[in-house]
Amino acid sequence: MGQTLAEKILAEHAAVSQVEPGELIEATVDVAMSHEMLGTRVIPHVEAAGIERLWDPNRVVVLLDHWTPAPTVEAATVHQQVRRFVKRFGVKHFYEVGTGICHQILADYGHLRPGELLVGTDSHTTTGGAFGLFATGIGATDMAVVLATGRLWFRVPESIRIILSGKLPNQVMGKDVILHILGELGADGASYKVLEFQGDGVERLSLDSRMTITNMGVEADAKAAIMHVDQKAEAYIRARTRIPFNIVKPDPDASYVQTLRYDISKLVPQVATPSLPTQVVPVSEVEGTPIDQAFLGSCTNGRLEDIRMAAKIIEGKQVAKYVRFLVIPASRIIYQEALREGLLSTLLTAGAVIGSPTCGPCFGGHCGLLADGEVCISTSNRNFLGRMGSSGSEIYLASPTTVAASAITGKITDPRKGV
Repeated sequence: MGQTLAEKILAEHAAVSQVEPGELIEATVDVAMSHEMLGTRVIPHVEAAGIERLWDPNRVVVLLDHWTPAPTVEAATVHQQVRRFVKRFGVKHFYEVGTGICHQILADYGHLRPGELLVGTDSHTTTGGAFGLFATGIGATDMAVVLATGRLWFRVPESIRIILSGKLPNQVMGKDVILHILGELGADGASYKVLEFQGDGVERLSLDSRMTITNMGVEADAKAAIMHVDQKAEAYIRARTRIPFNIVKPDPDASYVQTLRYDISKLVPQVATPSLPTQVVPVSEVEGTPIDQAFLGSCTNGRLEDIRMAAKIIEGKQVAKYVRFLVIPASRIIYQEALREGLLSTLLTAGAVIGSPTCGPCFGGHCGLLADGEVCISTSNRNFLGRMGSSGSEIYLASPTTVAASAITGKITDPRKGV
């Protein structure tokens, strides 16, 4: 029987010819990534296990992105522990405060390569699957094992095939695609399964939009979300790494537990209502809801395409009175390009607040928090109760175009109608 994309990658890393869903395998890891969780949870496991050297310091990526710059003494202490760790163990790839959010850094600096197996101490590590690799989040104990051995046990997941066709309509974005899919799958619709995206609709999507879609695959409890690699994706990767890689394709007779088909040309702007990313409705059902804050950023939608679309909508206009419009580029590289293109100047002129690359309000750790009773429309990936501050606040999730349009009107707005 043929193998899915995920099965082929896992079989290769388990050094076997074929794997079956449900089978337990021990696989070799190509890249291990960790952020502040290294300091808060992983290091204690490393110390308790008496690990004195890493399996391969060249394959470990460490960075600081959640609480940056450090807003408290406690956060500064965690950062200090992380820096001491990377120095002690000779970690080659360490990215300091301000470089960006982990999943964007992995893309910016060539750590995402087709056919590889990447693990990270962050649930949205699934983002990397946009470039044809098996990328998944793991816990602190598992990461300690990987750091010591370079290997980890996996149960081979089943795969759901998602076929996208058509071209996105004007003002509709990749965020709308994944929100619509999540609305149908539900919070556990892909539990420990792989979402494998195929079809001409994928090829028509920008790389930024592809990363948005794979990023949020985990909101349906997916183990990984993987897209086929086309020439556009291959060119992006080759421009950022000299390490050889192997583009993997599924077999024509691969077996999938489910096949879903979507014509994205018929899609309208989507909004996830409080307080689940899978509680999704067309924007028309919540249009007019007053907001106090609009947030454009996070590992889901802090990329250049997102900032460009927002700047185009907001140019020549002003953010609504009593509304905060927070814009945080996902990485320094994106920040610099947005500066060169004049996008940040456009947003600043309109009244937006530009932040240094960080997870920021998405994580709710140190900036952009909401007070009791406040409402935010956000491009982030989660709108759980209390995620962005007070448990008495509400978060709506939407695309950059919808968020930018809403920032101008002061209420949730369909970006197709003009503002």
